Amino acid sequence: MNISSAHQKVIDDLKNQYPDDILEVTGYQGDILVRTSVNKIHDICRRLYDEHRFIYLVDIFGTDRFTSEERFEVIYNIVSLRDQLRLFLKVRCEEEDPHVQTVTDIWKAANWQERQTYDMFGVIFDDHPDLRRVYLPEDFEYYPLRKEFPLLGIPGSIELPSTTPDTED
Repeated sequence: MNISSAHQKVIDDLKNQYPDDILEVTGYQGDILVRTSVNKIHDICRRLYDEHRFIYLVDIFGTDRFTSEERFEVIYNIVSLRDQLRLFLKVRCEEEDPHVQTVTDIWKAANWQERQTYDMFGVIFDDHPDLRRVYLPEDFEYYPLRKEFPLLGIPGSIELPSTTPDTED
C-alpha cells in the first residue's frame, strides 16, 4: 500500500488519539480508506474537521455486505481542501441494531445524505435533527437497497401509477 506522507501524518494522528478504534487502513490507487469503530465515528470526524481541516463532506453512502456480522457499512468521503487530501472513513454496524452517530453538527451536508442512507438501508443516525425518509413514504416497511429486497419490488406495497394511458371514447 502506497500512502503519501500527508496521508500518513493524518493516519498516525488518528492512531495516536484512538489506538483501539482505528481498525484497518487500506489504500488503492492513491485513495486511503480508514475503518473505524462505530462508537467513535463522531469523535474521529470532529478531529479530522478541526485538526486536519477536512471541511468538505463529499458524500455519505451505505453498503450491504450481506454477512451475518457487521452487515451494513456507512462510508464517508471527505476532503481537506487546504492539504488537497481525500479520505474515506468506514464504519460497520449490525443488521439487528444498525445505529451510527450523526455528523450533521460537523457537516451540515450530512443531513440529506444520512437521510438517504436511512431510507435505502435502514441505518439509524442517532441524534439526527430530522431523520425521516427522503424518497419513500414514512410507513413503507422495507429498505430497497438491502440485498434481500426483490428486484421487482414488493407487490402491493406502494400504489403505482397506471402504465396505460386513459382513453376517452
